[in-house]
Amino acid sequence: MLKRFNFLVSTTIICFLFLGFSYKGEERYVKVRRVIDGDTFVIENGSKKGERVRLIGIDAPETRRTARKEIGYYGVEAKEHLQAMLTGKNVKLVFDVGKKDRYGRLLAYVYLREKFVNAELIEQGYAVTYTLAPNVQYADFFVKLERQARQAKRGLWK
Repeated sequence: MLKRFNFLVSTTIICFLFLGFSYKGEERYVKVRRVIDGDTFVIENGSKKGERVRLIGIDAPETRRTARKEIGYYGVEAKEHLQAMLTGKNVKLVFDVGKKDRYGRLLAYVYLREKFVNAELIEQGYAVTYTLAPNVQYADFFVKLERQARQAKRGLWK
C-alpha cells in the first residue's frame, strides 16, 4: 500500500512540475517601452528598468560592438525597423514551452494587432531563423520565410 501511495505522490509531483514549467500558448498584453536591437525590446512592467523580451525563433544582426561581437551588416536597419513598428505600442506576447532564457529575458512570439512580428522580421530580411529547443513551434515556417527573403533578395540578402 505504501509503495502505491509513493508512486501516486511521485507521479503527481512530476505532472505538477511539468505543467508548472510549460507556458505554451500563454498570452500577455504589454506596452513596449523601447527597442534594444532588432530582436530584443523592453516592456513596461511597473519597475523603473522594465522587462526585456527576446523574440523567439529569430536572430537579428548586432547593433553594438562588444568584446565578442562586431556590428552586423543590416543591424542598424533591423533595429530601426523594429523601433518604428513597436515603440510605444501595445503588443501581445505569446509564450512557447520555455518562458525565459538564461539571461532572464522573456521569450515570446509577438503580435502587433494581427501582424506576427517575428515572422515579419524574417520575411523582410531583417533577421534570420534561430531555432533553440524547446521553443520550436514555428521553426519550419520561419525557415520557409527566410528562404523566400533570400530568393527575393530582401534586407540582409541584398
